[in-house]
Formats: sequence, structure tokens, C-alpha cells
Amino acid sequence: MNLLRLLNRKTFPHGIHPPQYKEETHDKPTRRLAFPEQVILPLQQNIGAPSIAIVRKGQMVERGELIAIAAPDKLSVPLHASVEGTVRDITLMPTATGPKTRSSIIQTLPSSPQIPVTGEQQDYRQMSREEIIAAIRDMGMVGLGGAEFPTYAKLATSMQHDIHTVIANGCECEPFITTDFRVMLENVQNLLLGMRIVMKAVAAEKGIIAIEDNKLEVMTALQAHLPEDGSIKVEVVETKYPQGAEQMLIYSLLGVALPKGKLPASLGLEVINVATAAEIGALLPNGQGFIERTVTITGDDLENPGNYRVPIGTSLQHILDETGFVGEEAELILGGPMMGQPVAFLDTPVHKGTGAVLVLDERATPNRNVQPCIKCAMCVEACPIHLNPSALGLLAYKHRYQEMQEQFHLNNCFECGSCSFVCPSNIPLVQLFRVAKAMNRERKLQ
Repeated sequence: MNLLRLLNRKTFPHGIHPPQYKEETHDKPTRRLAFPEQVILPLQQNIGAPSIAIVRKGQMVERGELIAIAAPDKLSVPLHASVEGTVRDITLMPTATGPKTRSSIIQTLPSSPQIPVTGEQQDYRQMSREEIIAAIRDMGMVGLGGAEFPTYAKLATSMQHDIHTVIANGCECEPFITTDFRVMLENVQNLLLGMRIVMKAVAAEKGIIAIEDNKLEVMTALQAHLPEDGSIKVEVVETKYPQGAEQMLIYSLLGVALPKGKLPASLGLEVINVATAAEIGALLPNGQGFIERTVTITGDDLENPGNYRVPIGTSLQHILDETGFVGEEAELILGGPMMGQPVAFLDTPVHKGTGAVLVLDERATPNRNVQPCIKCAMCVEACPIHLNPSALGLLAYKHRYQEMQEQFHLNNCFECGSCSFVCPSNIPLVQLFRVAKAMNRERKLQ
């Protein structure tokens, strides 16, 4: 492994090497989590307008049945029932982001085998590009890397460009998370089929599955199934955070920088998450909706950490109960420790974009005293997009938010947390930047 890293320098400047903490789930095959007594399905599970409920209280629904249609907004997608049961209510419920949102609550039918309904069989080879993109929209697919950007909208935008390569991002550089690793290892055929479907949708001739050099088992698993014509290949990049960020991965693989404010399509590239590709490969041929996903459940005080197939809408309380949480209290995070979202309510449900549930007790970051910036420049060396987090932090303390954007390019920050991780003064830089961005947005609306 060390020799490989010396030979393979596919990487990007700066970045960090946080502890991995993946050993608890890395080698455990994916299991199915027991179905909960009810699911809470927020209608807002994409970055656009929330979907529109088409079911009523008391209605029986099948697993996989359409329960909400996409809003007219181009960034909205449909929503399907993740369990068979009865619609108990459609009401406001807590979410990971804080504000309550309109949600459909479905009481699970205990006697049901929970077999998903299927739609019309579809052969992507006989479908037009437009038909493939429409089918991906109908399944309610969003990016499973966490952003919840509707996949169909991403592909539709790429149709306006000359796309030559689809990159499936399997780096999974966040500590603790092994979701994508297990998906790639256990769902080879679905992943490759999903790649072919996406490649046809954007008329790309080449596909690259990108993995970090701590996941070489994936290369072994995929090698025998790759197409003989070389249209899809596996590329290995250095294990480093945030290698999985779109612009970092493009630079590592191809040595080209994604221009600020531009999409990968401007370079002839389409970048998707490997779990997104695998779900497309599994669901599109059967005309099924997206209703469950693989989630890493790990951290402290869990008797059974691992990767689980979890119905969308499953509450954190049910997840803790089923994985044997034995602690008194802990910090709960949806996602990884670097970019994940802390949550306060145990009835918060798993969303489409939830790749991990992280339970932190003794490994939670301790409350440390924040000290003045000592201008050591460690944050500058860590920042993968070459910003000056130190200067930005000092301006944030002085509430000079507009200056942060106009002179120091605040909006280019994608909040990876590398600067906060290395700061010896314990300055909460990312939190300061989030506040500054929010204040600038509010100022624009005035």
C-alpha cells in the first residue's frame, strides 16, 4: 500500500489526513434494518420545491407507491412510500436542518412482506436520452452524496454540453463512513449498469469509477466485470480529505481545474456518486421508485455498528434501538464528522441524502477554549481551494461579511471543515463562514 501511494500521485494540492475510523464497519456485509412501526417522509427531500402530496389521511399505500408528485419547480422530484401501510397524517415534523417541514407519516402494516411494487419494465438500450432522464426523474432520484440535487436535472443540464466522460465518485473521504465502499463491493452489476445508463443519457463514451487507494478491494471486485472495450475503467487516487469533492476529484483524475462558478459539464464531464449510479442500475429497469438506501450506522456505544439497508423516513430512535445503543447520551450527526448535520430530535428521519448516522460520545470533539488567531497559516495550507481562512475568520469576527465575499471569495468555500480541523486556536471557522454567508444572503433580500 505504501509503495502504491508512492507510485500513484493522483491527488490535489493541500487537504488533510484526518483519522479514518472506518474499521468498525469496513468489513461487515450490508444487512437489512428491521422495518420501523412508522416512517416519516418529509416532502422536502431535494434542493428545489417540496413535492406535492397526492395521498390523504387514512389511505392505504403499497411499498413503492407514488405518494407525492414533483412540484412545477425544475428541481423537485416525486416521493414514494418506503413501507406498505396506512397514511396516519400529513403534518409538520422536525428535520435535520431545524425547521419543521410538511411530512407524510405512514403506519407500517405489520403483516406485510414489504415487497416493493414494480412498474413497466424498461430497457435503457431501447430508450432515448430524454426517456432515460424522465425515468430517473420519475423514480425520485437525487444525488446520494448528501446534496440531494435532483439527478435528472443534473443530467438534463449536461445534455446541453458535449460530455465525453462520466465520473462515478467512490472516494468516500469522510471519516467513519463506508456506505459507498460496501455498495461498490456488493453491487457490482447494478453499479456498472447504472454507469451505462448515465453514459447513454449524456452521450458519453467513457466512464471512470474513482476510488481512493484505501479501497483496492473494489478494484479487484470490479476488474472481472468491466467492459472489454475499455469504455468503463477504475482509477485510483490518493486517500486524502476532501478528495471526494467534485473539483478536487476532477483535478486529481485529469489534472485540470474546474473554473470557479462552472459546472463539470463545461469541461465535458458528468460527476455522480457511486451509490446514485448503483440505485439507477437497480431501479430503472423495473420502473421502481427510490425508497431505501444503504446507510453507515457507526460511532460510540453501539453494539451492532455496520452498514444497513434503511427505508427512507426511518427515525433515529428506531436506528439506535435496532443497532443497540447502550450509552447515556451522545451527539448524533447525519453524515460524517466533517460536513455532516448535527440533529437534536430522535424522531428526525433518514432522508434520501443520508449516507450515515454517526453516534459520537467519547470521540466527540471536546469543548475547547477558542484562542486568538496566531497567524500560523495552517488553515491556509489545508484549504483545498486556496482561500485564506485566517483572514476570513478575522473579518467574520468584525462582521465585515460583504468584504469577505468581495475581496476574499467567501462563496467559493464549500465548508469542508479542513481549516477548522487543523486550527490550533480552536476557532470555529466553518461556523463563522456559514453565518457570514447567511448574513450576505439576507442583505441581498433587503
